[in-house]
Amino acid sequence: MNALVPVSSNPLSYAELERLGSAIAKSGLFGMKTAEQAITLMMIAQAEGRHPALAARDYDVIQGKPAKKSEAMLRDFLEAGGHVTWHALTDEVADATFKHQQGGEVRITWDMQRAQKAGLKGKDLWGKYPRQMLRSRTVSEGVRTVWPMATSGCYVPEEVRDFTGPTIEAKPEPEAPSTREAINASVPIAPKPRTRRSFLDETRQKLEGAQSHEAVNAVLFDQEVVRAREEWQGPLKAELEDTVTKAIATWWPAEPENGADEPVEIFGEENVLAG
Repeated sequence: MNALVPVSSNPLSYAELERLGSAIAKSGLFGMKTAEQAITLMMIAQAEGRHPALAARDYDVIQGKPAKKSEAMLRDFLEAGGHVTWHALTDEVADATFKHQQGGEVRITWDMQRAQKAGLKGKDLWGKYPRQMLRSRTVSEGVRTVWPMATSGCYVPEEVRDFTGPTIEAKPEPEAPSTREAINASVPIAPKPRTRRSFLDETRQKLEGAQSHEAVNAVLFDQEVVRAREEWQGPLKAELEDTVTKAIATWWPAEPENGADEPVEIFGEENVLAG
């Protein structure tokens, strides 16, 4: 069996690939916009036995996706012992037979009628360069059929540009819920028990967010608040009393010296607010 490509005797280290990838990306000459894109393609080239720098020659990055140029795909196919016979190559049809001793033989035809059926004919490049587009499609399908190793697992740039919708952008189907997830969904998780701290914070938020005297009274006369003021001891008791005092001072401020209204009876031991 023939080798796919000439073997590189001195593979580059990853540090060398990084430097080379950065230089290729900065050059902007090969469609690789980032060093990561260049490094990834160079690693593919090196794994196949060719010098990593040849990745810039043989590959394109189309809309963030790797693509192998049709001439590179065809060259690797021929170097691996493949044979191609062209029967027609015009602006209307590309017709060729691809043969390999291990992959067999197949005749592939791409014409404008087939391109139109695939929804490709109206696209810009198909109108300007129909022969080249037909040839690339024929090469890709023929090589992929009888000797797919020459594709490097990629499509040609002309195909990648034409891929739309579910062909290449398909979203994975949602996975069925596991047994554990199904059990959790059927048995709701019990809420965490409310602590004195969380109750105090909740009461403070209600008082601070109140928009009327009635809303403040509703909080202050709530049975849980009344019970807490009677039963709690220590620092939390002090915080609660401070919270209540601030709310009362805000909504029932001290009467001015010359005020005409009666003074407010502060919320005290009998838990009564007047006014």
